[in-house]
Amino acid sequence: MKTENLAKIFSTLHIKKGWQSHREGQLVGSSHLEMGTSRPEDYEIFAEFRGVLMDKRFTKYWDDVETFLARPDDIVIATYPKSGTTWVSEIVYMIYKEGDVEKCKEDAIFNRVPHLECRYEELINGVRQLKEKESPRIVKTHLPPKLLPASFWEKNCKMIYICRNAKDVVVSYYHFIQMIVSYPNPESFSEFAEKFMQGQVLYGSWYDHVKSWWKKSKNSRILFVFYEDMIEDIRREVIKLIEFLGKKPSEELIDKIIQHTSFQEMRNNPSTNYTTMPEDMMTHKVSPFMRKGIVGDWKNHFTVALREKFDEHYEQQMKECTLKFREEL
Repeated sequence: MKTENLAKIFSTLHIKKGWQSHREGQLVGSSHLEMGTSRPEDYEIFAEFRGVLMDKRFTKYWDDVETFLARPDDIVIATYPKSGTTWVSEIVYMIYKEGDVEKCKEDAIFNRVPHLECRYEELINGVRQLKEKESPRIVKTHLPPKLLPASFWEKNCKMIYICRNAKDVVVSYYHFIQMIVSYPNPESFSEFAEKFMQGQVLYGSWYDHVKSWWKKSKNSRILFVFYEDMIEDIRREVIKLIEFLGKKPSEELIDKIIQHTSFQEMRNNPSTNYTTMPEDMMTHKVSPFMRKGIVGDWKNHFTVALREKFDEHYEQQMKECTLKFREEL
């Protein structure tokens, strides 16, 4: 479905479960209230699902996700939210289109690389989008391994997992959540960081997510990529991705990918920056989808006390894990 058609469909979304007029005529869900405030159960967006906090609109049709039929040449791009998903998705798409920039601009990234579990009645349906795609398909997901459809493991699909240091994820996630009109609005950054530590944010515990994928990374069909490594040396990481996908890393292809997927290029590109999403779904007035794209922005948000508390909790959660992150370069 082309971007303009998707926007038209989204624009028809009106009064559903408490949606109401608000500020300058913008449609905002009643669920877009401060965390902790009371509201009818119907307005609650998140609920625990098999040990992971999920969007109830996604899990309502979980049978469609669970029974999804993978194809052997599917490529799965898995991340915890705000860890470089769109960046790597565009790189992989560029690789498959042999560096053809115009083909990459034909449609929005959320249509070219559908989000598997994302579902909102008939308006958004990642499973349906993927079923209609020709092979090879690029599949985006934020699911932990235990919730990923079994067929991906059975078909031995190649998977790319991108991870990012926890503090920068918290910061990026905090700003992102405020963009999504139907999601509860955090009272403050510190309050959101507390919920993050307890796994009480969408997709649950960051610690469980990265550790479970790290255990899976011993499989040669899974490539583990660090956001910080990409910032440090994008050429090296692009070559790694090209070779993992069984392609030949020519200098021309590498140069085209690096140019097209630079932060500034992607931030200004309507096919990657999510500005084609309707304002009543995702509002860029609060924050741009692509905000800074750096390592270490957490220093501008964490107080000394919050950092100490976060570090102590982090050590407890990760003490038996060999996975190491860099919080600054």
